[in-house]
Amino acid sequence: MNWLEKISTDNHLYNDLASFLDQYEISGLQTALQLYRTTHQTYICRTKQDKQSIIKINIYDIIYLEIQKHDISVHTTHGTYHKYGSLVNELKNLSPYGFLRCTKNCIVSMNHIQSIHGDDIHLIDGTQIHMSRKYASTIIIAFSQSKPLKM
Repeated sequence: MNWLEKISTDNHLYNDLASFLDQYEISGLQTALQLYRTTHQTYICRTKQDKQSIIKINIYDIIYLEIQKHDISVHTTHGTYHKYGSLVNELKNLSPYGFLRCTKNCIVSMNHIQSIHGDDIHLIDGTQIHMSRKYASTIIIAFSQSKPLKM
């Protein structure tokens, strides 16, 4: 039985879905699905100190990443991890989950931006990150169109 058949034969599920769509419309369903995807995806981090050490981090817990040379600092709600790599590769992996470049050396999670004041991004953990002019319009547009994904 595929999922469409399941919805049509399960009255409780059908009513829940219909009620949700009546209240939040399709855009609410898309936001809920994105939140579900984001909160259930993991990021694999091979730490710089020990090449054999691998840490799984929930993508929603990542606040921002910054790089100096090839040393990447992954700032999360649970601490900071360090790894070797390139920010271009990290952005390829994380952009589907709402990460954008804000400077040449930093990418930030749109889910963790509290506000933007001038050229500064204020994150929900109190961190303030400078936003370069090159990336400012993309960040501002994405932030103004995003809905907060609070858990």
